Amino acid sequence: MNKSRILVVEDEAIVAMVIKRRLKDLGYIVSGVASTGRDAITKVEGTFPDLVLMDIRLKGDMNGIEATKIIRDRFSLPVVYLTAHSDDVTFKKAKETDPDGYILKPFTEKDLSTTIEIALHKFRKEKEN
Repeated sequence: MNKSRILVVEDEAIVAMVIKRRLKDLGYIVSGVASTGRDAITKVEGTFPDLVLMDIRLKGDMNGIEATKIIRDRFSLPVVYLTAHSDDVTFKKAKETDPDGYILKPFTEKDLSTTIEIALHKFRKEKEN
């Protein structure tokens, strides 16, 4: 069974619960759920996830793209965007953070697990080198 720890960053409580349940069903450990960019940074510091699953549009003064920049700079963690937003401007800004994946909502469990596994595999390989 997969024991990778994933932090879910999602500001819609019901959506966060669904994502959390799907991750658990796939065998992942959900290290926490954050609803704002600042909360995500704090939870990364306290829960030591292996990967961050990040929504782009978040409540508060920091969106998911801004939070990702900080998380990647400070903690060098893989981040996968999970978002309903695929417009060109948002996608271009997200690409600038060098994400490890970009999943559009609605998503399937297969999309979720495949993207997470590739991101974790890539991250582990890069760490070895």
